[in-house]
Amino acid sequence: MVNYSSPAVHISGLRVRRGSNVVIDGLDLELPRGGVTGLLGPSGSGKTTLMRAIVGVQIIDAGTVRVLGEEAGSAGLRHRVGYVTQLSSVYDDLTVRQNLRYFARVLGAPAADVERVIDETDLAGQADALAGSLSGGQLSRASLAAALLGSPELLVLDEPTVGLDPVLRVDLWGLFRRLSEAGVTLLVSSHVMDEATRCDRLLLMRDGAVLADDSPTGLMAATGTTDAESAFLALIRHGARS
Repeated sequence: MVNYSSPAVHISGLRVRRGSNVVIDGLDLELPRGGVTGLLGPSGSGKTTLMRAIVGVQIIDAGTVRVLGEEAGSAGLRHRVGYVTQLSSVYDDLTVRQNLRYFARVLGAPAADVERVIDETDLAGQADALAGSLSGGQLSRASLAAALLGSPELLVLDEPTVGLDPVLRVDLWGLFRRLSEAGVTLLVSSHVMDEATRCDRLLLMRDGAVLADDSPTGLMAATGTTDAESAFLALIRHGARS
């Protein structure tokens, strides 16, 4: 049974270095279970590095990252955390269904999961098409379908809507909301500020630090603004004056 009283992610003193550059320094963060949390910020702000640390594929210098009560990257999290990177995670020379059957075997997920995730991501019409022939939006959904195998409790999605047209972006966000309503915790990164209003909670990042952690309405009320981009700029100006 899922314990909703404990956070999905607990980070303490996280420090990450790339070469001689410190990308994240002393970050503390808790991500509650349930809902859609948006991780917003400009390119290079540290969003991908933070997400990689959460799924356990990022080497860290210091600090602790616990996910669903276990150390990030633990074997026990293999079926509990789904991760979608910015690049497509499916093989171009296999069909969507073949890709999903392969990943299901790798994960040890039930064979029936393949048809389930095809339905959940509205890919029935492309299930037998080669992944290399899919559009950008279809590829994004195929990658998401692979991440949904095994019914993960936490989904970490790194800029899943980048490069998509507005209609496809709306479709994907509709899917994210349905997953959230089914009990999945989602962490979705983006540098498109107008996607902020689709989230239950926002983390605004810049230069490896979290500038704000609030609901969209709370963030705009605190900064006296009417949209996420203006709120973000107001936080930067406030930091510059401090």
